[in-house]
Amino acid sequence: MSLPVIGQAATAFELPATGGQKLSNKDFAGKNLVLYFYPKDSTPGCTLEGQAFRDLHEQFAEANTVILGVSRDSLKAHENFRAKQCFPFDLLSDSEETLCTAYDVIKMKNMYGKQVRGIERSTFLIDAKGILRAEWRKLSVKGHAEEVLKAAKEL
Repeated sequence: MSLPVIGQAATAFELPATGGQKLSNKDFAGKNLVLYFYPKDSTPGCTLEGQAFRDLHEQFAEANTVILGVSRDSLKAHENFRAKQCFPFDLLSDSEETLCTAYDVIKMKNMYGKQVRGIERSTFLIDAKGILRAEWRKLSVKGHAEEVLKAAKEL
């Protein structure tokens, strides 16, 4: 599987999601799609990132854009995280790392002096025709959702 390239078709997917669903990229044809990959449910940075997307959700919807969060956490963890934070968008469980691998977001990271495999916080913006239009890697949470919203409005 080749890595996604800006200006080319985004990688297809079908994964279990919150609400007992299986979601695929085909479910969002005709809409822009934000895929944001984050390391772990209910951790400080991931909570702040999700809250930022939550707080801008209506503006994303006005820009014909759907938000999906992706991590390796279980559906149960996702359901708890989503409910506690009142996220109006779904979270995808990529426990097999298929989508994470396809988007090359699994990296070696330092945690408390140890090398661990984990998700590098990354976001991808796909247009209504399924073309990858922008990507953000190694991002900082502060101001990120606003930057993605600006790009979505420009599509």
